[in-house]
Amino acid sequence: MEVFLATLKSVIDNLGATVVLPIIIFFVGLILGAKPGKAFRAGVTIGIAFIGINLVIGLMWGTLSDVAQAMVTNWNINRDIVDVGWPSAAAIAFGTDVGLWVIPIAILVNIVLLLVRATKTLNVDIWNYWHFAFIGSMVYAVSGNLIYGLVASAIASAMALFLGDWTAKAVQSFYNLPGISIPHLTTAPGVPFAIVTNWILDKIPGVKDWQVDPDTIQKKFGVFGEPTILGLVIGLVLGALGYYNAEAAAVKILQTGINLAAVMLLLPRMVQILMEGLIPVSEAARDFMKKRATDREIYIGLDSAILIGHPAAISSSLLLVPIIILLSMILPGNRVILFADLAIIPFVVALFAPLMKGNIFRMMVAGILELGVGFYIATAMSPLFTNAAQNAGFSMPEGASLITSIGDGFLWPQFLFTKLVEFLGIIGLVIVLAILVLAWFLYLKNPKAWEVAAGAPSEE
Repeated sequence: MEVFLATLKSVIDNLGATVVLPIIIFFVGLILGAKPGKAFRAGVTIGIAFIGINLVIGLMWGTLSDVAQAMVTNWNINRDIVDVGWPSAAAIAFGTDVGLWVIPIAILVNIVLLLVRATKTLNVDIWNYWHFAFIGSMVYAVSGNLIYGLVASAIASAMALFLGDWTAKAVQSFYNLPGISIPHLTTAPGVPFAIVTNWILDKIPGVKDWQVDPDTIQKKFGVFGEPTILGLVIGLVLGALGYYNAEAAAVKILQTGINLAAVMLLLPRMVQILMEGLIPVSEAARDFMKKRATDREIYIGLDSAILIGHPAAISSSLLLVPIIILLSMILPGNRVILFADLAIIPFVVALFAPLMKGNIFRMMVAGILELGVGFYIATAMSPLFTNAAQNAGFSMPEGASLITSIGDGFLWPQFLFTKLVEFLGIIGLVIVLAILVLAWFLYLKNPKAWEVAAGAPSEE
């Protein structure tokens, strides 16, 4: 069995998400009743779109990493915990026996919860099952018990389905993505921070009326408020902060501006291509349920990469970069220096947008709150994170004694699982499961209220 799982994992790793996802979409389309030609075209189109999305994200990643390194140098920031990016978390995820089992476990959990009608999400985003494996691997590392790690992975996969269901209506309405949910454990856990932030800001006179969404900005500033020009301006500002004293500073500043302007223009275009592939599958899912005389919906669970091209998501993320770097300097007790994972910020904030109606100011405040808490989570978890990464064969950067990543090292689900098991053992997992079951019960009892709280329209 282990040989089979190792082979399956190796095949998926080697093929990558841009090949595996089209294959899955093709078979899902066939199962739902789509014609073979349509299902095949849908899968290929989605694969092409994700290649485009990844290329644009890669451009953003490289640009932000370079400018962040320059800022850190200019501002003389020294910390002993280094953000080395999500590859370190992925190394942990697939570096233990938990990583071998996570795919069949997550698929089984999804099927069971679909059959008992607890979830509407069919999570086809198999590549991102590594987030479940990361949680399970950290639990395994802290407990030394493989069974605990496997159970933690199963609970994490169920948590992702719950969060995907809860936020699906908000995603579908705001992002115009019918039939889609986002069971992604980098993005969905931010919704509670958005709810708290919205509640606080709604209590502040004057501030509660600030409208800083892309449409309002464009109306007030004309061409200078367009997303592409906004990306250019933000890029020039970031470039100036990073490269003002560098050799060929003007060239680097202009390149940063143009690169981020390109990101603002190209990401939405890639998502449009993605939607061309998703629409036939969504229609097949709807027809599939109608033929069975049921009003039940089925959501296709996808990577939150399809959200980050929205002007509100990308603008708020880029504006957060210097703020978060500054925050790393002034937060008392923080030991983390940011670097490689700054391009993850759009994934962290993307689900703020539906609840906040694309209000960039509010999204930034929620981002500061979530990432501010994240600094302390990362500081507390860094010794375990570092040991697990080293045991998984991750190469430590020169001069770094402790490492982390924004992608998983900053987030509360990972902290919750790990710390409860560390202090309470199996009782910790029982507590997490009990909290999830209670939340799910309350959600299913009154889904409309929960969905509106996450940003769905209050009217059908």
